[in-house]
Amino acid sequence: MTITKRILSGILALGIFCSVFGIPVLADGVEEDVVAAQSIGDIPAKSYVLMEASSGKVLMEQNADEQMPPASITKIMVMLLLMERLEQGTIHMEDMVTTSEHANSMGGTQIWLEVGETMSVHDLLKATAVNSANDAAVALAEYMGGTEEAFVEQMNQRAKELGMNNTTFKNATGLDADGHLSTARDVAIMSAELIKHEKIKEYSSIWMDSLRDGKTGLTNTNKLVRYYEGCNGLKTGTTDGAGSCLSATATRNGMTLIAVTMGSATSKERFKSASTLLDYGFASYEVYTPDLSQQEIPEIPVSNGQQSLVEIELPSTVSMVISKGDQTNITSEVTIIEDLQAPVKQGQEVGKIIYYLNSDVLAEYPIYAKNQINQLDFPFVFLKLLLKLIS
Repeated sequence: MTITKRILSGILALGIFCSVFGIPVLADGVEEDVVAAQSIGDIPAKSYVLMEASSGKVLMEQNADEQMPPASITKIMVMLLLMERLEQGTIHMEDMVTTSEHANSMGGTQIWLEVGETMSVHDLLKATAVNSANDAAVALAEYMGGTEEAFVEQMNQRAKELGMNNTTFKNATGLDADGHLSTARDVAIMSAELIKHEKIKEYSSIWMDSLRDGKTGLTNTNKLVRYYEGCNGLKTGTTDGAGSCLSATATRNGMTLIAVTMGSATSKERFKSASTLLDYGFASYEVYTPDLSQQEIPEIPVSNGQQSLVEIELPSTVSMVISKGDQTNITSEVTIIEDLQAPVKQGQEVGKIIYYLNSDVLAEYPIYAKNQINQLDFPFVFLKLLLKLIS
């Protein structure tokens, strides 16, 4: 028997042995992706969503619109409103916040703020993002809204603006309250909005830190920050009414995924749920960004215009999510207005670029007129004729 035949026989025997005894045959680091995709149905959560952050495309979902208590993932909205105010310049990280009796009275997880104690916005944000401290979140809410109640109104208003149609906030902490409800889809929507503010990841990705000159230790309640490759946030939540919840964000190879799981029985199950969803997403999908600069589009003819051609301008591209391996099946087609008549306004749509995945439309990008083309009129024609005669 030749060496090649012996090797092939050995591989075949190994495969049969593994098949009989249920041992997986693994090779080239691919096995984790395959296993994740095959076991995706085993998600120990009442509802979940897997979303690609930049496009908002949902890759996997179950009971995504079922209203449930969101627990402390509520604080994603608190942090979103804070980040927006920080970028607007109406609040600063160095601002000092004084603890009220109301903030001091919060139960659950806290950093034990004393009435009258002052702490910077920076430290309160850290306590909220890392330790999920209820007293810190309420202190921030009061600083932004005057009272927690007034701030909750702002939370609900922002939720409406984001299209979170199944969410009603009753407090800033996520502590169980009648009517305090959200959904996995709505949590994913506000998570995607929050991580547009890159600075939040400096807080949500912290594993361990401290406050009060090292006297108060902080450990991230999101264990995936330490143990899951690429995880950079975002927020856990646990109450008797909500069970164990999590909005987990992770970035690999330029793609950011958001896995929201709600209603798991244990903390361990929520991390399993989120990591399984993330594994599946990274194994199965990739981000594709068309390069419009590769499109060779000449100037477009204009009829009855003071100029016969109009220059074109292309928009910025938007990334899209495709299944891995599909990039080779993407084609593009350029269409322009065949009989473009003057006048042509600057910024007017004069055509489009269509990208196809096989025969399905993947994306459309408009082609704009870069400059204005006025219509022919008598003064313009007369001047052109005069110039020609005297030249």
